[in-house]
Amino acid sequence: MFRRVLRLGLTPGRPNRGLRTRRGGFILDWDAKVSDFKKKIECMLPGKQWGMPYDTSYLPPKQSDVVIIGGGILGLSVAFWLKKMESSRGAIRVLVVEQDHTFFFSQYSRASSTGPSVGGIWQQFSVPENVQLSLFSINFLRNINEYLAVVDAPLVDLQFNPSGCLLLASEKNAATLESNVKMQRQEGAKVCLISPEQLQNKFPWINIEGVALASYGMEDEGWFDAWSLFQGLRRKVQSMGVLLYQGEVTRFITSSRQMETTSGEQVVLRRIHEVQVKMNNSLEYQPVECAVVINAAGAWSGQVAELAGIGKGLPGTLQGTKLPVEPRKRYVHLWHCPQGPGLETPLVADINGVYFRREGLGSNYLGGCSPTEEEEPDPTNLEVDHDFFQNKVWPHLVQRVPSFKTLKVQSNWAGYYDYNTFDQNGVVGPHPLVVNMYFATGFSGHGLQHAPGIGRAVAEMVLEGQFKTIDMSPFLFNRFYLGEKLQEYNIL
Repeated sequence: MFRRVLRLGLTPGRPNRGLRTRRGGFILDWDAKVSDFKKKIECMLPGKQWGMPYDTSYLPPKQSDVVIIGGGILGLSVAFWLKKMESSRGAIRVLVVEQDHTFFFSQYSRASSTGPSVGGIWQQFSVPENVQLSLFSINFLRNINEYLAVVDAPLVDLQFNPSGCLLLASEKNAATLESNVKMQRQEGAKVCLISPEQLQNKFPWINIEGVALASYGMEDEGWFDAWSLFQGLRRKVQSMGVLLYQGEVTRFITSSRQMETTSGEQVVLRRIHEVQVKMNNSLEYQPVECAVVINAAGAWSGQVAELAGIGKGLPGTLQGTKLPVEPRKRYVHLWHCPQGPGLETPLVADINGVYFRREGLGSNYLGGCSPTEEEEPDPTNLEVDHDFFQNKVWPHLVQRVPSFKTLKVQSNWAGYYDYNTFDQNGVVGPHPLVVNMYFATGFSGHGLQHAPGIGRAVAEMVLEGQFKTIDMSPFLFNRFYLGEKLQEYNIL
């Protein structure tokens, strides 16, 4: 009944003219200071042509065709494809706004899944569209420099490790695993089923107790350096003319009109005309007029949606349906074990949810485990609960890989999933009522590996009004209102 409705930077920093170095010290450049002061006074005197007395180059532009909220890999991927698909160079003005300054100015951000991560990529999903996204993304990653090369800049090195992914299943889940593999093969993935005996022969370091069946990706699965992808995307979009700015979106200016559906329900259609960006560590903000807003704010995309009025209505109505995405804290652990599995070790996902892979050549391993709903850690901080590894991860690691008994933990860190509490799957495409807000969020841990395909899908919807490369219609927002889950079970 809502068919019509449902289809409906890095700027140069401020020049430091007031300081000069002399023999390792600092002295005031009084000539420059006095000159600046005179100019500010003169421009405000009667009869003088008025000019801006202060440098405003650190503010975002006042107009942009598209404003992308979120400067992680998903946001940058959308920016890349918008510019890649524009009709002529400079036809689309794209602004990316990111609140976390570490995205743009630090080595990496530990506040998101873009920073230190397992970086896995696999086709062994339970939803066909996720398999298609993986196949699209691995092609993108294998040909990364055909997409992201920049003149006079070093090539992007993703350090892709094609060691495959190994999923283990108990007797209870064996039939589901077999059904998933059949679907994955139909979609074009090279995945095979392995019996416990075959598993023992191929990977003698595995204890097969409790394993009834396993699936193994024979091609185009493994892991890559997420930070290199992020850096490559950021550099490329800047070369294409995308503007990156640090700041917080605090308000949307919208217009609205009422509409009655065929069932007689009154709904309010909204359109965003202006995004207000508050500059970090300042009371100053910049209003930015725009035609399209992309919500790629990751774990905080639910809060951004609320700013646009999404979910502010009667429960059970489309108007009152929230974007069910929230931050969930996840730990990643790095350990050293000289007696551990060798270089042929794949990314392993065990029956109990524990996963691990090798890290480099020095007998180091990365891994972790998602907590149960009852054990979810406090998401208001990024402190690591070291007891979680000792009590919830280590016992299962040792049970499956006995040689891990002697492992030594080297470091731990925490980051956020943009967790979709409805069905742990992504939200892609336009909102049915806020007609020019588009989503690229909610992938609950597998958005990183799918970012190239997601970015392409969102750009297609914005520029062409429909999904073309991959039909992402099942990922639209309206499924939350209709109660139609697109459950993805194979997430780490």
